[in-house]
Amino acid sequence: MSNKYSKGPWLWVPSLYFAEGLPYAFVMLVSVILYKRLDISNTEIALYTSWLYLPWVIKPLWSPIVDILRTRRSWIVLMQLLIGAGLAGVAFTIPSSNPLRFSLAFFWLIAFSSATHDIAADGFYMHALSKHEQTWMIGIRNTFYRFAILFGQGILIIVAGKLEIWAGDPVTAWSITFGVLCIMFIVFSVYHWLILPKPLSDQNYSKQQFKSVLYGFFQVLLSFFNKPKISLVIAFILLYRFGEAQLVKVAPLFMVDPIDAGGLGLSTSQYGFAYGTVGTIMLTVGGIAGGFFAAKHGLKAWILWMALAMKLPDLVYVYMAGVQPSNFILIICLISIEQFGYGFGFTAYLLYMMMISDGNHKTAHYAICTGIMALGMMIPGMFSGAIQESVGYTSFFYWVMLSTIPGLILIKFISIDSNFGLNEDLKK
Repeated sequence: MSNKYSKGPWLWVPSLYFAEGLPYAFVMLVSVILYKRLDISNTEIALYTSWLYLPWVIKPLWSPIVDILRTRRSWIVLMQLLIGAGLAGVAFTIPSSNPLRFSLAFFWLIAFSSATHDIAADGFYMHALSKHEQTWMIGIRNTFYRFAILFGQGILIIVAGKLEIWAGDPVTAWSITFGVLCIMFIVFSVYHWLILPKPLSDQNYSKQQFKSVLYGFFQVLLSFFNKPKISLVIAFILLYRFGEAQLVKVAPLFMVDPIDAGGLGLSTSQYGFAYGTVGTIMLTVGGIAGGFFAAKHGLKAWILWMALAMKLPDLVYVYMAGVQPSNFILIICLISIEQFGYGFGFTAYLLYMMMISDGNHKTAHYAICTGIMALGMMIPGMFSGAIQESVGYTSFFYWVMLSTIPGLILIKFISIDSNFGLNEDLKK
C-alpha cells in the first residue's frame, strides 16, 4: 500500500494534465497560426489540420491495447518522449523546402501520441488514486488542463510573435518555439518517469485477460449503438457544432489575414492575446456560468437557451468581416462575447453526452461520445477553408450562421431527462 501512495498527487496530477492539454493545443490551434505565417492557403490549412482530429475520433478503438500491452505509467512516459520527438521534427522541418508536407507528418505523430497519452493518463489517474483522492483532485486536474490550452494558444503564440519581431523571420521564430517545446516534453517525460507512483493495479494483462478485455470492449461498443434512438443521438452530437466547427478553423485565419485580404490584420502576438488569452478566459467563464444555470434548473430547461447563446454571438464575425474594425479593444470585446457564449453553450453539449453515457459502462460510452464529437469537428473543418476562399470572409460567416440551424432544430426532437443536471440545493 505504501508503494501505491508513496508519491503525493500534488507532485504529478498538475504536471500530468498540463502535459495532456498542451499537445492538443499545438496540433489543433497553434498549427493553424504557424501555417498561416508560412503563407499556406486557407484551404490547405483547414483541410490538413482538420484531418489531425482523426486520432481523437478513433482513440476509443485502441484504448484496450493501452490497457493490455504495457502499464499505463510506461505509456505516459513513452508518449511524452514521442511528443517531444514530434516537436523536434516540426522544429527542423519548418525551414525545409516543403514545410507543410514534412511538418504535417510530425504533427500526425504528435496527434496519435497525444490521443494515446490521454487514454493512459485518464486510466492511470483512476488506478493511482483512491476514490476520495480522485474526487478531491478533479478540479485541479481540469484547471491545469485548461491552463495548458491557455498557455498553448495564448502565451505561446504571444511569445512566438515577439520572436518573429526579434528574428525578423517567422520561420526562425517558429523553429525556436517548437525546439523549446521539444525540450519541455523531454523534461516532462523524465520527471514523470521519476515521480509517478507505481500502483499495484496498473499492470500488464495475461493472455487470458487479453481475450476477456477485448471481448468486453466489443460488448461495450455494441451496447452503445443499441441505445434507444441512437441515430438521432449521433446526429445531434455531430451537428450541434456544425457552424462552430467551421468557424473555429477560419476565425484565426481571418484575424491574422491582412486588411486587403479581408482580414483584421492582427499580429501574431495580438492574436495570441485577444483570442488565445482573453478569449480562452471568457470561454472558461462561460462554461462555469453554463454549469451554474444548468445545475439550478436542469439541462432540459436550459439547453435551447444555451444553444442560442453559443450560436447567436457568431454574428460578431459577420460584423467584423463587414466593418474590419481597427480598434484592438473593440476586437477583444467582440471575441470575448463570442467565446463566452461558446463556453456557455458548450456546457449543454457536454451535459447531454454525460446523460447519454449514464448507466453501465458510462466511462467507455462517454469516450465514444467524445470520439463522435471530434468527428463532428473534423469533417466540417476540412472544407471550411475552401468555402471561405471561394466566397470571401463576409459570406462565409453568413454561411456559418446558416450552419447553426440544424443543431437548433434537432433540440426539438431529442429526449432529455427533466431532472438531469439539476442540483436540488441550488434549486432551493
